[in-house]
Amino acid sequence: MIATVFILAKAATKSSGSTEDLLLIYVVIFAGLYFFFLRPRRRKQAAQRLNQKKVEVGDRAQTIGGFVGTVVKVGDEFTTLRTDSGAELDFIHTAIARKYESVIRESADDEPDSQEGDKQ
Repeated sequence: MIATVFILAKAATKSSGSTEDLLLIYVVIFAGLYFFFLRPRRRKQAAQRLNQKKVEVGDRAQTIGGFVGTVVKVGDEFTTLRTDSGAELDFIHTAIARKYESVIRESADDEPDSQEGDKQ
């Protein structure tokens, strides 16, 4: 394809190599933009689509709007999430941003201090 562009550019102009050089620069810039910006973004979108499909019944999921609920049903068109209060809401599959995994950290203050009880 690139060779075809060069042949057409060369046949259309009878000037020196400046037009061909300019065309080569444009092709190199487009190729650089593709490899450094467009391709990684497509890979990220593909990975996000796979994560959306990995949500199963019983998992906690977060929507793109920030809603977090438990997956009750996964259908062909909708995913149904249940809130903590019991309300069930239907979302399209693309609205599911990710699987939600809350991190529970135990701090040292929550643990009983066994040394205090030993002192008299």
